[in-house]
Amino acid sequence: MKVFEIGEQQGIASLTASERPDPAPGPGEAVLRVRAVCLNHRDLNIVSGTYGPRKPPHRVPVSDGIGEVVALGEGVAGVQIGDRAICGHFCGWLDGAFSPAIFARDLGVTLDGWLAEQIVVPAAALVKIPEAMANERAVALGAAGLTAWHALVEIGRIKAGDVVLTLGTGGVSMFALQIAKMHGARVAITSSSDEKLQQARALGADILVNYATTPDWAAAVVAACGGADIVVETGGLATLSQSIAAAAPNARIVLIGALAGQPGQILPNFSSILGKNLVLRGITAGNRRMLADLVRAADAHGLAPVIGRKFGFDEAPEAYRFLQSGACIGKVLLQIA
Repeated sequence: MKVFEIGEQQGIASLTASERPDPAPGPGEAVLRVRAVCLNHRDLNIVSGTYGPRKPPHRVPVSDGIGEVVALGEGVAGVQIGDRAICGHFCGWLDGAFSPAIFARDLGVTLDGWLAEQIVVPAAALVKIPEAMANERAVALGAAGLTAWHALVEIGRIKAGDVVLTLGTGGVSMFALQIAKMHGARVAITSSSDEKLQQARALGADILVNYATTPDWAAAVVAACGGADIVVETGGLATLSQSIAAAAPNARIVLIGALAGQPGQILPNFSSILGKNLVLRGITAGNRRMLADLVRAADAHGLAPVIGRKFGFDEAPEAYRFLQSGACIGKVLLQIA
């Protein structure tokens, strides 16, 4: 089978096409023929050697994908050959509270990921995809979709009438926008591109703020809605101060990324956390039970990821470069088979 490996992790140029024997499942495992994958920003960090310790050069990257079960190991129950399925990239986290132990089994990091013609995963981690749900609707649910669901539903306890603020127009933010609208919430969204903001408006965004032309975007959000009840914080310390300023009393700020670079200063409005009775919570994707809930909701409501551009399997380096360019709204998809 064809695979891509991360190589020496000196950047996208390190991504290397290779050939391997088709895998065989061990006890409790399933082999899936990969149909499509979506890239996440951490995939850029991994090939650049900036996502934790360096990985073995032969590691297969990518944590979001969908495949068809083609082989099952001994003792597998719950899935059958021919089922289409996805799983969270922390494939040992089936239910319950977070534990640092989940990092030991991370697809694309400590285990080979989806950028291959076939992948081996623990069968217990798989969530079957309904027959009517196309591959492109399901492919990004296991990482980006699951993270947004965890932030809004599990931590944010979203309800109709809430205001959700999500930063940027990447995959998690666009899922957050759609999940929030599914729950009857209002959505504020930021971007440096008016074109991307208009695309967000077409998906239901209520409040649009261009942070390039409105540097005090927190004040603009407060002026428009009185403050956000849930903030999906993708920027990290560089944007957290403004996220705190944009939050309503009793808001939940869910920290999921650090895409905005290094902060100029660290939380000058720290006292607002106390004064507004805010909850700041970091999350890491989510567990299988959450993913199963998301798949059911996506099936019922027609939820689909925003796909910014599609590539073929052999075009993986070009797909990585397009994601790195920042030109994309939503997800970058690779069709594998």
